[in-house]
Amino acid sequence: MKSKSISKSKKAGPAKEKPHTKGEAKVYSFFQDVYDVVRQIPKGRATSYGAIANYIGTKLSARMVGWAMNAAHIAKPKVPAHRVVNRNGMLTGRHHFSTPTLMEELLVKEKIKVKDNTIVDFKNVFWDPAEELAL
Repeated sequence: MKSKSISKSKKAGPAKEKPHTKGEAKVYSFFQDVYDVVRQIPKGRATSYGAIANYIGTKLSARMVGWAMNAAHIAKPKVPAHRVVNRNGMLTGRHHFSTPTLMEELLVKEKIKVKDNTIVDFKNVFWDPAEELAL
């Protein structure tokens, strides 16, 4: 499966990590592609699992993006997983942070309003990688 080249964004410039290789062949890493997109979400903005899946070219893989976010705590460099929510702006991944309130606290620190575990005015906070990272 081929994916879009995430690191060639005009916003963030080339990726600084080495490509995943096994011997001489490049190994496709869905999680790495997800992390490359998430690292480009600006502070004060948020996106959805589905928007990331759509951008990567796997529109029906929003749940896999969620799995990647669940494993993001071990990724280097850091991945701002708190900026990824469900399609309605709900903080569905909050229980996977070190405390159930940490995701909300990180969003509020970036001036994103949250009420009842949902981003207030999500349409205006929403960052669409398909638009923002278009070549």
